Amino acid sequence: MVPDIASQQPPGTGRPVPPPPAAPSNREDLRAVMAARRDLGPDYEDALVDSFLDKLDVEIAARVRNEVAAHLARQPPGNQPKQKDSAVGIAIGSLALGIPLTGIAVGNAHLPGLLLAWGGIVAVNLAYALGRRRER
Repeated sequence: MVPDIASQQPPGTGRPVPPPPAAPSNREDLRAVMAARRDLGPDYEDALVDSFLDKLDVEIAARVRNEVAAHLARQPPGNQPKQKDSAVGIAIGSLALGIPLTGIAVGNAHLPGLLLAWGGIVAVNLAYALGRRRER
């Protein structure tokens, strides 16, 4: 049975909490592996060690999950990781689309086509910027 580390509170001294002692089951399992090694001989040593390490890995993973859960529970709700800013991608995409659209618009509709193409690009960027402003 893995102890629930998430329910343990660190002391107010500011010092790190010492790790819990090895679980009694780990000690018993290790003693059993060593006794089996004596009984079975060195031919089975690798299999016995692998079996014990697999059990230990499961317990370590459970402890890590508990530690992460405890850490996340102690964080204030406003301290969430920030999402990547995609404003640079929008700006580069707008410029990349603006170049061929300018050529097509001027070639087909002259000045009105140019104004319409760049007006659409400006409208998309403005809508994106206003949407981001509301999220903050």
